[in-house]
Amino acid sequence: MSVLSWVSVAVFLAAYALIATERIHRVAAALGGAGVMLAVHATGAEAAFFSEHSGIDWNVIFLLLGMMIIVGVLKRTGVFEYLAIWAAKRARGRPFRLMVLLVLITAGASALLDNVTTVLLIAPVTFLVCERLAVNPVPFLIAEAMASNIGGAATLVGDPPNIIIASRAGLSFNDFLIHMAPMVIVLMAVFVGLCRLMFGRSFRYDPERAASIMALDEREAIADRRLLWQSLAVLA
Repeated sequence: MSVLSWVSVAVFLAAYALIATERIHRVAAALGGAGVMLAVHATGAEAAFFSEHSGIDWNVIFLLLGMMIIVGVLKRTGVFEYLAIWAAKRARGRPFRLMVLLVLITAGASALLDNVTTVLLIAPVTFLVCERLAVNPVPFLIAEAMASNIGGAATLVGDPPNIIIASRAGLSFNDFLIHMAPMVIVLMAVFVGLCRLMFGRSFRYDPERAASIMALDEREAIADRRLLWQSLAVLA
């Protein structure tokens, strides 16, 4: 290997270590590593920004940007709070039923939106509902994170790696959906069963706290109905 190759490997390992340990912000570590690669001439501007094979995939960048903008607007409407309260009421305050509904909502939302952002929006509401029911939120958060990864694999826009794979392979949204969605449905059914085995016996049902959940009105969580319908229309 040439000296330049060893320098490239060292820069990659250093950036990876900084990202993994979070000693500095991940974005700073990634951009710093990329800047060093350009500075030592391990790659050039043409290859980094414009090459179809080794350059930045702008289709991925702008699709992610668009999805994040849509999620950011949806967050302002209160729709995620609405879904969490709705799930708690449909479960009648029973913790495992609530977990199943939240897991399914998280997986479904992760298939339509970016999965990391979906978890970040569902998690705070999960804390509030679990506090009302006096149950440990940790199993809920673990289940939601895993369901997000499973559900995000169903569609092209569900996870950033999906977008990269589809862009490189020339796959359409429907190509991804047809081949991945059936398997994801099977995996979600298996995962719900595993949640029952792992967490089902650790929950305690409290009728009084369940009654306090049933008294909530999920419609009050919607902060802007007009913006909600506009956002859903854009998403569709």
